[in-house]
Amino acid sequence: MVPSRFFFAATLLLVSSLVIVSAIDYSQGSHPDINKSTARAKEKPLPIGVEGHILCKSGTSSPAVPIQGAVARITCLAVDESGYETAPFSFLSGETDENGYFFATLTPSDKLQLRQCKAFLKKSPLEYCQVPTDVNRGIGGALLTSYRLLNQKKIRLYWVGPFYYTSQSDGY
Repeated sequence: MVPSRFFFAATLLLVSSLVIVSAIDYSQGSHPDINKSTARAKEKPLPIGVEGHILCKSGTSSPAVPIQGAVARITCLAVDESGYETAPFSFLSGETDENGYFFATLTPSDKLQLRQCKAFLKKSPLEYCQVPTDVNRGIGGALLTSYRLLNQKKIRLYWVGPFYYTSQSDGY
């Protein structure tokens, strides 16, 4: 009789633990699903912002300098409301300012759930510094994983880079 009560209590404890663990939301802040919904009523997904710097590094001893007029590309995978993966889509940042800073925004659709977004180098206006490097995944794509929530602006802000271009002869 005692072993069956013990077995019943242990089973009840295990089931309770599984229910509690399955209810925890791990999406806050660092999960690659960009607009994962919570258990609350479906809310409109927040716009996302992506910011970073694009620099030119010529030679091993020279300092990196900002590139004005460079552009980054952000590519995202998404799932539609039926659960089917959509074709990847891309959008471009605005041109970098005199400090090499870029910013791009995307307002997710209510019908699509963003699964994964990556930022890449797109173009450099400098003739002597047009070869992209994979420093900080500028060629392979920097995965957007960690963001800051800007409550006043109602946006999820991601940071990538800095990304670098170089000249062909550098091999940086």
